[in-house]
Amino acid sequence: MYQRTLSTALRDALTDTPVVLVSGARQTGKSTLVQSVVQGDYLTFDDVVTAAAARADPQGFIGALRRPAILDEVQLVPEIFRAIKYHVDRDRRPGSFILTGSANVLLLPNLSDTLAGRMEVLTLWPLSQGELSGMREGFIDVAFGPAPPVLGPSLLTQQDLILRVLEGGFPEVVGRANLRRSHAWFRSYSTTVLQRHVRDLSDIDALAELPRLLERVAAQAMGIANVASLARSLDLPATSLRRYLNLLSASYVVQAVPGWSRQLTARTAKTEKLTLLDSGLLADLQNVTAGRLRMERSLFGPLLESFVMMELRKQLEWADTLAQLYYLRTHTGTEVDIVIESTDGRVVAIEVKATASPDRRDFRGLEFIRDNYPDRFVRGVLLYTGEQTLPFGDRIWAMPIDGLWRWGAVPMDPSG
Repeated sequence: MYQRTLSTALRDALTDTPVVLVSGARQTGKSTLVQSVVQGDYLTFDDVVTAAAARADPQGFIGALRRPAILDEVQLVPEIFRAIKYHVDRDRRPGSFILTGSANVLLLPNLSDTLAGRMEVLTLWPLSQGELSGMREGFIDVAFGPAPPVLGPSLLTQQDLILRVLEGGFPEVVGRANLRRSHAWFRSYSTTVLQRHVRDLSDIDALAELPRLLERVAAQAMGIANVASLARSLDLPATSLRRYLNLLSASYVVQAVPGWSRQLTARTAKTEKLTLLDSGLLADLQNVTAGRLRMERSLFGPLLESFVMMELRKQLEWADTLAQLYYLRTHTGTEVDIVIESTDGRVVAIEVKATASPDRRDFRGLEFIRDNYPDRFVRGVLLYTGEQTLPFGDRIWAMPIDGLWRWGAVPMDPSG
């Protein structure tokens, strides 16, 4: 079993918060994490009898539980949120209720508002590259720090990087014997999420449309989303398409990256980019294999960019630096793949290039943010497939891809 970096944040939340929700996509390891940290009664609403009992008498069901109580897949019985609120308001002991859910309650306001001020939400993503090797990544914190990057040469081969991207981070996929077995798991996962989980979130009559929508999002991953064009290509009303995208986002499967526009002199694109939560799932839906990448190298760039984006999103869950992820594209054509903006307005800009030999043009986007926003620009990093970490001008660096999980990383504490 892999040690999860989020376990520290979970332990901390349990010391001062009555209700803690560990949320995330199905099969990311939420139940395993919670049960490894908390010793308490465990009930899952995947069990139809348990779910029926909770729906029949939410107040009585919650009142009969011994604390701490672990309730799994709580989005299946939303009636219990008010019952939990009732009991927490009468006994606010920290760590009383530990919930897990496969729906983003921040996108389901009726649920999140019920426990406002009483619940902390933690998100568990598929395994990060650091977790796979027993390390706690610190890239975001050191990127916002004052020290320049000091890294030895990368030992990551091109083939190893490709395999990491194609494998992704779902615990059930990591270490599978071959790509055929991984493919079988991904196909089963897509079917389960689309035909069961999304239906649990909303009564919709267009489940047949969702597989086509997911495949189309995968095909255009890390491109700017044009909802009107996407709706026309699927022969769907734009209102329906937005609803389906919201459901896929609430299930964590589709991930949106907003455009960055804060006080820049040039107008920027504000439409979201869309991708999927896991590069392995993305590659499978695109029918991309290692053999195909050898013949069509151009397919690797968007996959690699999505891989990096999601690795950074995972690290935000435990980084001391509070920040958000964006992308930049101005109407004059300047682009930056990833902009990390901290809550105090400082910026780290990231470019991702599937090349071992970047040239000066690859740094133009980083230089644009530095020159237009000099007081808030901390540094720019071009992540590439070469070996060396090298300076490329004022506060701008080229760094191997594995710098994401090497720079600032420390061994995990075995005690959790």
